[in-house]
Amino acid sequence: QVQLVESGGGLVQPGGSLSLSCAASGSIFGISYMAWHRQAQGQERELVASSTPGGRTNYADSVKGRFTISRDNAKKSVYLQMNSLKPEDTAVYYCNMRTTFGTDYWGKGTLVTVSS
Repeated sequence: QVQLVESGGGLVQPGGSLSLSCAASGSIFGISYMAWHRQAQGQERELVASSTPGGRTNYADSVKGRFTISRDNAKKSVYLQMNSLKPEDTAVYYCNMRTTFGTDYWGKGTLVTVSS
């Protein structure tokens, strides 16, 4: 059974930094697309950042210049470095991986709270 497990969430003050990690376990092969999404209370889930095998990255306008996505294919892991955090970044962050076979996998989410 494939599992994606996120870690690194927590409470941080505005202007602070957090680093999220997500590792896949189980029989998952051919991972191509990796991404982070988030869902704030009462809002729809949105794409935060994505990464392709070729190294192309994409970011939501709201996080450009502050967040950085990276990946380690050998470890089946994806990371999100979040700097200059704002209260509006508060959300549950979800890891997403897609294989070359078109199968999507999701983590259960990790809560990030930005508050003084």
